[in-house]
Amino acid sequence: MRRIFLRHLTGAAVALAGAFALAVPAAQAQENFKIMIGANPGGGYDQTGRGLGRALQEAGVAGSITYENKGGAGGTIGLAQFVNASKGDPNALVVVGAVMVGAIVQNKPPITLAQATPIARLLAEYNVFVVPVNSPFKTMKDVVEQMKKDPASVKWGGGSKGSVDHVSVAMIAREAGVDVAKINYVPFKGGGEATAAILGGHVTVGTSGYAEMEEFIKTGKLRALAVTAPNRLRGSQVPTLIEQGLNVSIGNWRGVYGAPGITPEQQRKLADAVVKATKTQAWSETLAANNWTPALLTGDEFAKFVDEEHARLRALMVKLGML
Repeated sequence: MRRIFLRHLTGAAVALAGAFALAVPAAQAQENFKIMIGANPGGGYDQTGRGLGRALQEAGVAGSITYENKGGAGGTIGLAQFVNASKGDPNALVVVGAVMVGAIVQNKPPITLAQATPIARLLAEYNVFVVPVNSPFKTMKDVVEQMKKDPASVKWGGGSKGSVDHVSVAMIAREAGVDVAKINYVPFKGGGEATAAILGGHVTVGTSGYAEMEEFIKTGKLRALAVTAPNRLRGSQVPTLIEQGLNVSIGNWRGVYGAPGITPEQQRKLADAVVKATKTQAWSETLAANNWTPALLTGDEFAKFVDEEHARLRALMVKLGML
């Protein structure tokens, strides 16, 4: 009788172990996320990716997060590596945004967002233009007047060619009646690199997301001249370009795509995980700390938005003489 009981117990244990073994991959599917950040550390892409990672963990949909930074060409170098290395991976994400779409429009790389899987738009932000605190330029009007006299004498520093940073400078030039082809624009791989160049006086005027520059503005190391928002940002007294007579307003957005080759069900699960992450305290704190505006969009609506953004930026670049 004891032998029979043990035999049944052993069989149950084996069955339980087998069930556990089958359950492990499903559990692990939400344990180990990989986030590709197509920019160097310190910039908006980096802050978005790491902020989302923390929120995924707080939401209980990710046990561990692996981050990889691969800067250059507006994020398209990182995108290419992501597409080639992550095919079919249901837990891989890449940070995308207006900067990447602009780089794709301008540079026409062989690998684009069409090869990846749309998951969610997360946020929107606006840029700020800054100069070193010892700069002779006190307002954006001062900068524009100098650019009118000698376009090449004003060296603008910002994100990659075709980025929102680049487009905003071209829009300012057009508003000022300056030939866009003559602007002196220096692209950088990431916000950290751009900030170092501005602080070091290697560029005349720099532009990046407000959050990336806020610390240096508040500590008096950089002087803020204008923001690209339609209205002044909450808690900031920096005037808009519109207030200074330049009819320029342009925002940035960021989101995430999944790997190529994942199933519709895996795409939905990823989107659900991201949506849960955006409801956490960690994500709310990330938005507040960076003065970002929540702009959640998923599924077909997000895919349609990206297509429209591609067409909009292309039309704008053609109009500005950038293509």
